[in-house]
Amino acid sequence: MRILRVPPPPRMARFHLPPPALPSPRLRGRGWRIWRGPRTWAGVDRRPPPVFRGRSSPATAAAAITSVGAQPGTATEPPPGSGADPGPYSRSSPCAMDWQPDEQGLQQVLQLLKDSQSPNTATQRIVQDKLKQLNQFPDFNNYLIFVLTRLKSEDEPTRSLSGLILKNNVKAHYQSFPPPVADFIKQECLNNIGDASSLIRATIGILITTIASKGELQMWPELLPQLCNLLNSEDYNTCEGAFGALQKICEDSSELLDSDALNRPLNIMIPKFLQFFKHCSPKIRSHAIACVNQFIMDRAQALMDNIDTFIEHLFALAVDDDPEVRKNVCRALVMLLEVRIDRLIPHMHSIIQYMLQRTQDHDENVALEACEFWLTLAEQPICKEVLASHLVQLIPILVKGMKYSEIDIILLKGDVEEDEAVPDSEQDIKPRFHKSRTVTLPHEAERPDGSEDAEDDDDDDALSDWNLRKCSAAALDVLANVFREELLPHLLPLLKDLLFHPEWVVKESGILVLGAIAEGCMQGMVPYLPELIPHLIQCLSDKKALVRSIACWTLSRYAHWVVSQPPDMHLKPLMTELLKRILDGNKRVQEAACSAFATLEEEACTELVPYLSYILDTLVFAFGKYQHKNLLILYDAIGTLADSVGHHLNQPGRGHDLDRQADRPGPCPQPAPSLVGETDSYETAW
Repeated sequence: MRILRVPPPPRMARFHLPPPALPSPRLRGRGWRIWRGPRTWAGVDRRPPPVFRGRSSPATAAAAITSVGAQPGTATEPPPGSGADPGPYSRSSPCAMDWQPDEQGLQQVLQLLKDSQSPNTATQRIVQDKLKQLNQFPDFNNYLIFVLTRLKSEDEPTRSLSGLILKNNVKAHYQSFPPPVADFIKQECLNNIGDASSLIRATIGILITTIASKGELQMWPELLPQLCNLLNSEDYNTCEGAFGALQKICEDSSELLDSDALNRPLNIMIPKFLQFFKHCSPKIRSHAIACVNQFIMDRAQALMDNIDTFIEHLFALAVDDDPEVRKNVCRALVMLLEVRIDRLIPHMHSIIQYMLQRTQDHDENVALEACEFWLTLAEQPICKEVLASHLVQLIPILVKGMKYSEIDIILLKGDVEEDEAVPDSEQDIKPRFHKSRTVTLPHEAERPDGSEDAEDDDDDDALSDWNLRKCSAAALDVLANVFREELLPHLLPLLKDLLFHPEWVVKESGILVLGAIAEGCMQGMVPYLPELIPHLIQCLSDKKALVRSIACWTLSRYAHWVVSQPPDMHLKPLMTELLKRILDGNKRVQEAACSAFATLEEEACTELVPYLSYILDTLVFAFGKYQHKNLLILYDAIGTLADSVGHHLNQPGRGHDLDRQADRPGPCPQPAPSLVGETDSYETAW
């Protein structure tokens, strides 16, 4: 067949889609209060940072290229009279075994991939139109796999981008691919899984698992046997590439691999993986552990049959030099603690000693995984029995982990004291739904289509949402509920030094410790609260915003005790300072203060009635200061106030100011003076 020539396309560029429309934000009670201003630990995402799935700049380009108007990669003919010219791309289905690209078509694809990196908006539209046209022809996907696997002279980002575009096409339209195209893609993936480039191997692995996720594990019977056979290769690249693909398949299809639909391949795969726990390469050892870990929470029978061998191999790797291996060992022990604690009990003393060491690991990812152990252990009936003698070692380790790291401070912009005039980004105001890691992992296969892309949006939040500091604080919280006042002899000497430390970051961690133990150790803390509460109220005026923020949260944890005392003793001073913090110049402090005040409203109820005018004036004034995100929390505080004081809010002039301010922007009223007669007004306080 004679190939028609078409004029070369103009220079094209990568286009950037506008951010997706955000769901309409709705107040969901306390669920809107994420950890930074929250009253509970429930709003915290305990998942580990997502595994790399090609989210480099090529992945961004691929997502943009394929998400705009891409049509199924089928042999569908253009409408009669449309004038669409196939150019070098054939409308007939190519033969999988002997397919070769047309040179002109190959150069067009390469040029498209390279030009897609230009930021020019006008050419972005051209790229969209060109890709929409190209996706009408079935062998366009053959060109993409050819660039990925065969054009080793091209630069790696271009080859990887080609593979990620193909991955997105597979994800959207694989069922419409002609069989020869699908066969050629699968053949090329298996033949090139051992590419010399780690980036290309990872991209091919992503492509394989994407095909498998489209129901192809049953229709691709040679996949798992071939990948398992490739593990025996003496070539490192081939072994590592096959293991990387298998790990992704295990992550995405764990339940299917343990089902009769595939004749239970885990019966062969699990013993095979265990053999590689002793491999000389740390990367291979890490892959092997990660593969097996995927089946712990589901209690896969093949793993349960080999559980003693698995645990024995884990113990042998406990002191591995590679941090990724140590991290996966810790993750395995945490999950085994939940599902097979009977096998760990005989070794519990040694495991606890090991986890004490790993919680102090110089690699924070390892330390974070180890710290999860204490959260899980606290939920086990044997916790008090096996851990009591280790509290003297554990408590100082957890307290030390609660201090902000330098990276935390950078991520939280801890050096920025006033940012109320900075508009919120769309990332700030999108809703986030958090789940426990141990609950989420076994059900990841149930995520709706597109959730992998949604994960991309959460990557930037991963570290700030859940890190060693917060995990340590959460662990101390749950342990306080287990040991109650027995924890205080180990804590009080540390608290005295922390709360009055001259360094703000140490002082802040002490305030966090005090808040973490509030629920579990309340009775034991009561004798110290008359001295501690005034100190915390003073901390609300600290020059560091992060200290003011955590002081709001900690005080909210003791709100019940504050309300139980005579109002003039602690309630009025606390109310005064919290109302000031609601009008703070720092958005994080505003958020924490609003959340803390909502808690105080729930506890105080009608005791707030004498101060409603002051409270309402402050909340109305806040409407003129707040950005979108904190407005949601402000509405929450107002709703809680209405629930708490009931009909008292209906007094003439009380509720109407709020209605007017919420309905239309306008000049803000002057804030109210101090409840306890301080001479400085709110203006001078800022």
